Amino acid sequence: MTHVFAEDGRMIPVTVIQAGPVHVTQIKSTDKEGYNAVQVGFEEISDKRLTYPKYGHLKKAGLTTNLRFLREFRVDDPSSFSLGQTIDASIFADGEDVHVTGISKGRGFAGGVKRYGFKGQHMTHGYMTHRRPLSNGATGPQRVFKGSRRPGHMGDDQVTQKGLKVVKVDAERNLILVSGSVPGANGTLVTIKKVAK
Repeated sequence: MTHVFAEDGRMIPVTVIQAGPVHVTQIKSTDKEGYNAVQVGFEEISDKRLTYPKYGHLKKAGLTTNLRFLREFRVDDPSSFSLGQTIDASIFADGEDVHVTGISKGRGFAGGVKRYGFKGQHMTHGYMTHRRPLSNGATGPQRVFKGSRRPGHMGDDQVTQKGLKVVKVDAERNLILVSGSVPGANGTLVTIKKVAK
């Protein structure tokens, strides 16, 4: 993350995202696959990591470079795309509303205080259960109900951050600056979706 200054002098916290270039690797249609979608690939890597099935898949699309990530997006009209087409950050415009989806940071096994913001118990006067959960089951059913807020695995979930705006687009370097923070650690893969007005 970094920050930029608006024309009126306000400081806006932004996240810099490398948005492309992505290459169209497959086009799916209602006639053949039963739904309309476009598969795109991102981040060029060495051919040493290329598997033979992926080599054939990319060759069919007319691509000569190996791509690390392949992702599919539903579209209304797949005929506007062509195999091997390159899509860059210029499809976004300043001031556009977007949703950003990514995998949140994994926190491992966390207690109720960290995971849900529970208050905890007394820290002084000889109290011995500071952050531990106390009674957790109902007497009648003699079991713990599903969905109870208990200690457990925290993070490493798919999270969609809504209400973000594109502050600035650098089409030459394929960078977009999005207001606020996005899910995940530095360098992780996120998907950016335009919000239909």
